[in-house]
Amino acid sequence: MRTLVTSFIFFIALAGAHAWTEVIHLKNGRTIWAEHVRQDGPRVEYDLGDNSYAIPKASVERIEIGGLPPEYASSGAPSKHDVPAFVPADNVKNETEISEKLVKDGQIDIDALATIEQQGNSGNSAAAYFVAGKFEFEHGNVTKARSYFDAALRFDGQNPTILNFYAALLVRSGNAAEALPYAQRAVQASPDSADTLAVLGYAQFAADRTKDAIQNWKRSLQIRPDPVIKALLEKAEREAQAEADFSQRESDHFILRYEGAQTSEAFRHQLLATLESEYEDLARELGNSPRGSIPVILYTGQAFFDVTQAPSWSGAINDGKLRIPVEGLNTVTPELARVLKHELAHSFINQLSAGRCPQWLHEGIAQALEPKSLSSNGHRLAQLYAAQKEIPFNMLESSFMRFSSGEAVLAYDESLAAVQYIDDTRGRADLRRILERLAEGSSTEAALRSTIHSDYGQLETELGKYLVEKYGN
Repeated sequence: MRTLVTSFIFFIALAGAHAWTEVIHLKNGRTIWAEHVRQDGPRVEYDLGDNSYAIPKASVERIEIGGLPPEYASSGAPSKHDVPAFVPADNVKNETEISEKLVKDGQIDIDALATIEQQGNSGNSAAAYFVAGKFEFEHGNVTKARSYFDAALRFDGQNPTILNFYAALLVRSGNAAEALPYAQRAVQASPDSADTLAVLGYAQFAADRTKDAIQNWKRSLQIRPDPVIKALLEKAEREAQAEADFSQRESDHFILRYEGAQTSEAFRHQLLATLESEYEDLARELGNSPRGSIPVILYTGQAFFDVTQAPSWSGAINDGKLRIPVEGLNTVTPELARVLKHELAHSFINQLSAGRCPQWLHEGIAQALEPKSLSSNGHRLAQLYAAQKEIPFNMLESSFMRFSSGEAVLAYDESLAAVQYIDDTRGRADLRRILERLAEGSSTEAALRSTIHSDYGQLETELGKYLVEKYGN
């Protein structure tokens, strides 16, 4: 299971028991469900409960009347585990005016950008490159966004808004440690900004500096209440409390934390050796590896569910840290080894896709790499597809945590079946190419069309045929 903490673009609202009436569709593909939306010049303001928020109008694609969000209208509970993506709300001087000059036909006008730079005004050049970087960031193109933000900082290296966005992008692409100095510089330049403090907290939490994140999120909330930051703060505080007395040891690629008296030294040594072996296997299989050491936290009792608030059917979680319940275990069993490899695979997949992989593809690849097969569930799944009772893939893009246990089994089986189908018919190389297209900013369906030449509808049709041929109707 995967609930990655690496895509910080901060607009997704936490749902309560509200009658949501308006929907803000963002240009980066995200959606905000709000009780009331209004436009105020270059900003769009929206209400959630007793609080009001604002985002740049340039980030909004359209606003429409809506009902209950699909995720919250399902029979499962709302997901509390996906960290919302984060884009700071602040702007640079002349941003709206420069955006009108640079953004043409849904893309950055390179000639217009060069013209602004040639005018020799460093402030305008910084703003222009920032606008270009922000545009690409909101459209999921991490590589181009980083290049533009780099250029913006060459012209104005102490601008807190540029620093803030750059730090958020680095965290999103799995470079939390690299993001920290930029986030810290942003806070130094603007110490009373709720946004700079929030981004610094994101970077610190992703870099396994939970206590520092707690401190800065508290400061951010004192300046501006925010339900998303509040929920993240509560999670961080649960983690800090549960792990207050944990011990720690390190290996080449992992930082292991554990209750000292609850697991044996031999077990911990075996577990780290297993993880290191699986790390090398995955690096060979996928051709890349995560940056920095990966935290692994062992829970021996109720603490796993207290910290993660995961559903009862979950067996482990990767939210940037591998959280593994090991109650009653004193050796690495074959089943635990598969769990470890599955959760570790999410870190590799996240690195390859720059944090943009949909949940079904994440879970399908992770299961295939365990390795796991559909042999026992293939026939049942073929029957469901034949009866058109499968879950559509566009409903499997976000966290599975909201599902009941029965729904979760089907979601995982469909995910594995889709990956198995692509692997069998196109090859493992196309799976990697899909992840690479996602990292470049493609939508999931665009990435599928450019590799396996199928959109979601075609994939579901072809998968149904594949299952019948392989496992019978």
